[in-house]
Amino acid sequence: MTRRTVRIAMNGVTGRMGYRQHLVRSLLAIREQGGLDLGGGEVLWPEPVLVGRREHALRAIAERHGLAHISTDLDVVLADDSIDIYFDAQVTSGRVDAIRQAIAAGKHVYTEKPTATDLAGALELARLAESAGIKHGVVQDKIFLPGMLKLKRLVAGGFFGQILSVRGEFGYWVFEGHWQESQRPSWNYRAEDGGGIVVDMFPHWEYVLHELFGRVTSVTAQAATHIPQRWDERGKPYAATADDSAYGIFQLEGGAVAQINSSWAVRVMRDELVEFQVDGTHGSAVAGLRRCRAQHRSATPKPVWNPDLPATESFRDQWQEVPDNGEFQNGFKAQWELFLRHVALGEPYHWDLLAGARGVQLAELGLKSSAEGRRFEVPELSL
Repeated sequence: MTRRTVRIAMNGVTGRMGYRQHLVRSLLAIREQGGLDLGGGEVLWPEPVLVGRREHALRAIAERHGLAHISTDLDVVLADDSIDIYFDAQVTSGRVDAIRQAIAAGKHVYTEKPTATDLAGALELARLAESAGIKHGVVQDKIFLPGMLKLKRLVAGGFFGQILSVRGEFGYWVFEGHWQESQRPSWNYRAEDGGGIVVDMFPHWEYVLHELFGRVTSVTAQAATHIPQRWDERGKPYAATADDSAYGIFQLEGGAVAQINSSWAVRVMRDELVEFQVDGTHGSAVAGLRRCRAQHRSATPKPVWNPDLPATESFRDQWQEVPDNGEFQNGFKAQWELFLRHVALGEPYHWDLLAGARGVQLAELGLKSSAEGRRFEVPELSL
């Protein structure tokens, strides 16, 4: 086998997502399997170059995993002709300038979302990347989850008939940080630092809805800051200036309506941290991160409303588990492999910076809808 090395500058790997999902569960996992098989006797070998501001943290990660290259100077890294790809998992506020710099240096770009703090910035990046002729991609991990892949299989097989509605519930209780440590960094709850659940989750809902059911054509949203004070990593109180909950209604191309609640101030009474129920004329399904259960119209019971008597049937037991019918790998790793094949072989890849801009657009319009109390149309984007 011939090994082809691709050097990847990874900016933001000291954060939880950048470290665990992108470095450990994706690129290092590809190395552990012997590289990415490109066919024809060739293997692609990812070589991470860790980039960030905290040298001691980068060095600790490098030593833990036997990696040779770290840097606190992004300018130097991007000036290195041996670097093929720039990956960004920084806080959103630092992303645009870094990606713009990477594009100017001729690097292929793969990035977390949101790709920018506003639509103008997101479209600028997409246009710059196209003009530069580089390959570019945006992380859209949730469509690679086992539950979503099973749901996509049902959609493709015509199981639902006409899809009528989609209802999503996402979230969990994020501790305030004073009597129990918070599970999320404090910047997530400061609007001035790019925080907020709308800018975090609406880009996810855009691509999930777009990929599975159709383009979002309008949005009505209500954002809220239910927990007005939190405590940071040093135990100091601060004002939560960003929204921690959002309630959205999305009209979809084709007529279906999606309603998705997102909250970091909700306690979980469902099987998974995110679940989507899809109802159609021929059947319904409920999908989460891993599971998907379905109920065909031929097996749909006929309940009768009677509040005077206790329920005598278990409604959950009336749904059928959708089988795996295959093996599912980590969703972040699956998308990394597709992007690496796109870079190495030119294979098709449509989750690009324009797709990322659609997510930023939906978040921006969602916040505008909440602020003004009205529905907004979602125009189609183009470069």
